Amino acid sequence: MTHLRIAIAQFNCILGDLAGNARRIDELARRARDAGADIMITPELGLCGYPPEDLLLRPDFYRASARELASLAADIHGITVIVGFPEAEGERRFNAAAVIQDGRVTTVYRKHRLPNYEVFDEERYFDAGTAACVIRVKGVACGINICADVWEPGAADAAHAAGAQVLLALNASPYHMNKQARRYEVLRNRIADTGLPVIYANLVGGQDELVFDGASFALDSRGDLVYQAPSFEESLDIVDFAQGDLQRGGIVAAQPLEAEVYAALKLGVHDYLGKNGFPGAIIGLSGGVDSALTLAIAVDALGADKVRAVMLPSPYTAQMSLDDSRELVRNLGVRYDEIPIESAMNTFTAMLAKEFEGRAADTTEENLQARIRGMILMALSNKYGSIVLTTGNKSEMAVGYATLYGDMAGGFAVIKDIFKTFVYRLCAWRNSVSPVIPANILTRAPSAELKPNQTDQDTLPPYEVLDAIIQCYMELDESPREMLAKGFGEADVLRVVNMLKRNEYKRRQSPVGIRVTRRGFGKDWRYPITSRYADEW
Repeated sequence: MTHLRIAIAQFNCILGDLAGNARRIDELARRARDAGADIMITPELGLCGYPPEDLLLRPDFYRASARELASLAADIHGITVIVGFPEAEGERRFNAAAVIQDGRVTTVYRKHRLPNYEVFDEERYFDAGTAACVIRVKGVACGINICADVWEPGAADAAHAAGAQVLLALNASPYHMNKQARRYEVLRNRIADTGLPVIYANLVGGQDELVFDGASFALDSRGDLVYQAPSFEESLDIVDFAQGDLQRGGIVAAQPLEAEVYAALKLGVHDYLGKNGFPGAIIGLSGGVDSALTLAIAVDALGADKVRAVMLPSPYTAQMSLDDSRELVRNLGVRYDEIPIESAMNTFTAMLAKEFEGRAADTTEENLQARIRGMILMALSNKYGSIVLTTGNKSEMAVGYATLYGDMAGGFAVIKDIFKTFVYRLCAWRNSVSPVIPANILTRAPSAELKPNQTDQDTLPPYEVLDAIIQCYMELDESPREMLAKGFGEADVLRVVNMLKRNEYKRRQSPVGIRVTRRGFGKDWRYPITSRYADEW
């Protein structure tokens, strides 16, 4: 009976670092060969990184990729390696996979299905392939698919019709909550169609707002899970094909949702700063839950020595906010500074006194406080080179409960896609690992502290209601009529939907942030700022 050893290289590439990624693939191939593997599968577009976006419009990008692929192939011997790369043929462009054997590329597979939904935009860049690709390694017929090829019928069926005995799928599938269960379901559908066992090799790492979780896996011809790689970290493992099917290997247990999301945020911060060369992070503390969570994630991702916390108290800042912030930074071991902003507030008040004469104080003065804080944080960023991590959550981004050029000032929005209610869940999970976030931060009423006795619920529905309405409208595309039928109050729906639509201009100017839900305010949210469309009531 034939026996094939298949290595799954789940690695963290750097987009555009063709030479560096090729070195990683070469290193992994040597390790896999030395461990007895006959073939190694790598992630989709692993040579260049995913998604390359408009780099794919540059002819020189394809030329550079072709040169690097040829150089890589020349170094690989004694093992078959499948490498994802962008291919140009005349005026046509393909999302492709090269089969490297004996120091050369022996065949190329071109992706059939080009996703054009959620965060994907491949129809903008690529032409679709049509031919199946089946290679023989040690007598086993291996079919090759790329990511979206396995999400609907067609490409896997073509591989089966061409004689494949096992399906190898290269993937760059970004994370969102509950994504892995959906992957299992989709692959089991392909197995039901074809009877082919499947190996699913996925990319890992952060790329701008996307986080790739890895979580590569293998399902046998019955659809049973026989191998599961870890999530959010690199791995190189071998799965055996013997007796006509994939054999059971190592299976890493699934994590609770909170642990999974926290790991995604941590990896997103680590790679955004690391891959872009920032020496560290600066976070403005408020004494509230959002900045506490952001600080904890940053410290876990980067190390305490690379994180600095700054408290910018105003006359409205409660003593408990100062006390809680001091306790938090002691627990996390980061540098901490307090820079009172009252003198700057007085200066602006004097500067604008004549202009504002006869007008009552309102949100203008509140927003000035936020903008003073933003200006100071950005000045520290400029001076020290560290990036400011903003602390706004998805609930605030949805309804505009944030100040342009104030608390929205910064370079990376860590919890931009985390609802307020889930912020508390993440804090509770982090404290279960080690208690770093003071209990008082988690129990006090949320407040921006821009005027006396202020709380978020002065102008917003309870967060349980707010988050549910936002999720219905933006993630599920439900109309107000459908939400009312679910039992939401008309006044709450009207207020939240109007706020969400009215604040699109703010979100367009917000920093990029990590996506962890099925639909975040980023690549997969493209609503017009100027619109008079009236929702269905």
